[in-house]
Amino acid sequence: MSAVPDTRHEPALALAATTAPEPRARAGSRLPPAQAFSAAELAAARTAGSRLLDALAERVPDPAERLDRIAATCGLPVLGHAMLMARTPDFAAVGFETAVRHECVALRDEAGGLVLVLANPFDNDLLDGLAARLIEPFELAIADRDDLSACLARHEDQVRRAAGLDEERQGTGGGGEVEDLSLQRITAGASPVVKLVNSTLYDALKQGASDIHLESQPGGLVIKYRIDGVLSRVGTVSAADLAEQAISRLKVMAELDIAERRVPQDGRFKAQAGGREIDFRVSIMPSIHGEDAVLRVLDKEHLSREMSGLSLEVLGFDAEARRVLRRLANEPYGMLLVTGPTGSGKTTTLYAVLGETNRGTDKVITIEDPVEYQLAGVLQIPVNEKKGLTFARGLRSILRHDPDRIMVGEIRDGETAEIAIQAALTGHLVYTTVHANNVFDVIGRFMHMGIDPYNLVAALNGVLAQRLVRINCPHCSEDVVPDPALVADSGLGDVSAFRFRAGHGCGHCRGSGYRGRRAVAEVLLLDDEVRELILARAPARAVREAAARRGFRNLRAAVIELVAAGETTLEELNRVTLHG
Repeated sequence: MSAVPDTRHEPALALAATTAPEPRARAGSRLPPAQAFSAAELAAARTAGSRLLDALAERVPDPAERLDRIAATCGLPVLGHAMLMARTPDFAAVGFETAVRHECVALRDEAGGLVLVLANPFDNDLLDGLAARLIEPFELAIADRDDLSACLARHEDQVRRAAGLDEERQGTGGGGEVEDLSLQRITAGASPVVKLVNSTLYDALKQGASDIHLESQPGGLVIKYRIDGVLSRVGTVSAADLAEQAISRLKVMAELDIAERRVPQDGRFKAQAGGREIDFRVSIMPSIHGEDAVLRVLDKEHLSREMSGLSLEVLGFDAEARRVLRRLANEPYGMLLVTGPTGSGKTTTLYAVLGETNRGTDKVITIEDPVEYQLAGVLQIPVNEKKGLTFARGLRSILRHDPDRIMVGEIRDGETAEIAIQAALTGHLVYTTVHANNVFDVIGRFMHMGIDPYNLVAALNGVLAQRLVRINCPHCSEDVVPDPALVADSGLGDVSAFRFRAGHGCGHCRGSGYRGRRAVAEVLLLDDEVRELILARAPARAVREAAARRGFRNLRAAVIELVAAGETTLEELNRVTLHG
């Protein structure tokens, strides 16, 4: 999901011209200086729907070439990895947290002068803010973002010790210690089990994993990461005693009972990495070979950056799905229901809807478990079942708080469903989610909860079912000829107009052939005919046929369109959706 396009892309070239030396030629070669990006190239990149720096990365995949061309465009020198490591950062000029968050660093040169090194020289807000903050004159330079990260990681422990943050963090997070996942701490003299656990968490964060699985096997442990919704095996531990100690270490971090190995346990802990605090939710499950652990990664700062300017376009919905969803989201009352399996992006879609519809004139209240992202101008209530604050109890209280729009994170039981439906029937607009496979299964799910069919169809405006589909890597995907048997088994019919493409794996996609995901959806609008069929308990086939006559398109058809356009693969189509 890409970020919102920058509205001001030009770097502070006037400042750069007065402070920076001429751009360099490519280091270690006899090649002429890199060619600057033309005005036409920059204009085309600005319309690509993402940050200018990200759009240029798509146009020029090679990092070294891209960096040199940006340097030539901005008239700034490039500092390589060796130069960054040789110079001393000045965290009094630009604080460490600011440096990590904005991918920049202030360095002292040989003469003691100040050099401000940026990964993104097109970030005007950052440049303006730093120029206003810094008192002494400074020069500008640019560096690769990975080199900057390595430079900051090298000094992380030193900075935190100097600021006394290690001692300050003791006792936070519900009485537990905040684990330090800096690279220097991992490589420092610690026990093998601590190194194993911390390096596993560190690598998972670097690779963007949403979940970490530690599975006990005879004689060891298998480590897997869930990336883009798919589990991949990343390592093994062959020593049984070390595997057992690793699970015990996770229990200690999550403040669980290390002596209890016969029943499931749930907990959580916090860790510090890259200048930000990350929550890990831990689930321990007994197995025939010992115990398994699954950790859900909740990186709220990263999520906040990812969701700034979140919209339905950013999520990847096609134009028709966006049109219908926006219509449902702007109804004066009723219920908009988003459904799908765990991890299909339901809550993110509702965040996007709230962000687009919240104009400050309505009272918007949410109840969630947990609150994953803070929305400006919205009252957000976290569920706390240990203290008795359930979805049902919280929703009752919300109705006494004069809301206009309500978001219920998930309907799990009949009581919550009944209250949400009554809210929709009494003049409120309710956004909520429920676990179901498609828009038609939702009806049966509510009936199973004991909900009156008349109230349900009276309250429900529409149902959206969604999935997240992996997209072919733009760097390594190429035209392919699919297996005829797979085409026939997929039920595609005439594929003469299809452009089949697939990625063969590269460094950009971690060898998977896919890079990023986009949302696909099917939307059922409840008109009078569909309502009458539901009330008459008509067969699901009759409801589908009535919806089809009004242009309903199911999830599989939505993904087939992506296959035909070469955006994803047949294998992904069959992984995400049912045949037929």
